[in-house]
Amino acid sequence: MYIEQAYKGLNDNWRYILGIFGVFVAWQFVGGIPLLAALWLKSDTMAVLASGDLGAMANILGSNTFLFLMLAAFAIGLLFLFIFVRFVHQQTITSFTTSRKKIDWKRIFFAFILWAIISAIFIFIDITLSPEDYQFNFKPVPFIILALVSITMIPLQTSMEEYYMRGYMMQGLGMMTKNRWFPLLFTSLLFGSLHIFNPEVEKLGYGILIFYIGTGLFLGILTLMDEGLELALGFHAANNMTAALLVTADWTAFQTDSIYRDVSDPVLGWDVLVPVFVIFPILLIVFSKKYGWTNWKERLTGKVISKEDFLAQNDTGGELV
Repeated sequence: MYIEQAYKGLNDNWRYILGIFGVFVAWQFVGGIPLLAALWLKSDTMAVLASGDLGAMANILGSNTFLFLMLAAFAIGLLFLFIFVRFVHQQTITSFTTSRKKIDWKRIFFAFILWAIISAIFIFIDITLSPEDYQFNFKPVPFIILALVSITMIPLQTSMEEYYMRGYMMQGLGMMTKNRWFPLLFTSLLFGSLHIFNPEVEKLGYGILIFYIGTGLFLGILTLMDEGLELALGFHAANNMTAALLVTADWTAFQTDSIYRDVSDPVLGWDVLVPVFVIFPILLIVFSKKYGWTNWKERLTGKVISKEDFLAQNDTGGELV
């Protein structure tokens, strides 16, 4: 009962409405101050800042510095979110994360390792099949700095997105609507929509949103079926970390000193559809077998139980009274 974990804290609607907007402002504006300040200190950069050209910003600050400052906004947002949940909702971070008695780090690492391996395999298969599309870009010192930034900051970035979308919004909207299907669909669509300003969308067109919305839906299903954020946290971190370390391109949000650079003229193809319609369903089967998921319809579309029933269940060893 992941959504119902919100009953362990203060769950008035006004708290969630205030938190959704307040944390977003802290994330986007307060979190962006370090990056804005760094660009401000550089001469002739305000036009670049206004244009939103991530590549130009990375060139001005250096790709690793720019990546660090960009990810720092998410770290600041995550800190604000944790503070708000802890002191305004009076909810523990554990119940905010999972329905289990403690956070299952084995789940996080399993999802991380599994998707990191699969992602790397697909990337190197594509490099092998289309070597003309890739340029070897490995530079030892910049790559080591990139690796350190990625290992320390990308999990904070992806955790902010997961805790905000699949955590805070999922629990908050579940409390408001008293069902599971609306939070699942709403957060999936919102997750995809927030990527609409990524340079990938400008380059590939709105069809790429199928991947972003599909990924949001997959992560939401993981959260509801597994009754916790652990698998989503591990998967998302692995996805972004492999993207940052292995392949970069001039038209992606992460422009890094990665091992390879994609120099092809990008087109919307199978690499967008296959993960959503083939790989993700297979992964759901793998996770369901490993963790014994059952009752899919109820977990994904059922009603959120009442606070009284939830507290009774927790007080009587898991049996409703």
